[in-house]
Amino acid sequence: MAKVEIYTWQSCPFCIRAKALLTQKGVSFIEHAIDGDQSARREMSVRSGGRNTLPQIFINEKGIGGCDELHELEHSNQLNNLLGLVN
Repeated sequence: MAKVEIYTWQSCPFCIRAKALLTQKGVSFIEHAIDGDQSARREMSVRSGGRNTLPQIFINEKGIGGCDELHELEHSNQLNNLLGLVN
């Protein structure tokens, strides 16, 4: 299974939606809750190539973007492959 990391804010609806999709798929993920932590937000921005929106999702250390990109991968039948799941 792939290593999945997600930077979030606890009350962010897009973060909640992205985590729900990953949970629905049975995927374990490391959550970096960065509410109010500017240092962690800078780290996220560096890792994601300058993106500042939340969530930011990484699969096997590669930034895939946020909630919209995660759902686009799901709709285009690419997410399971990235996650190492059987289609």
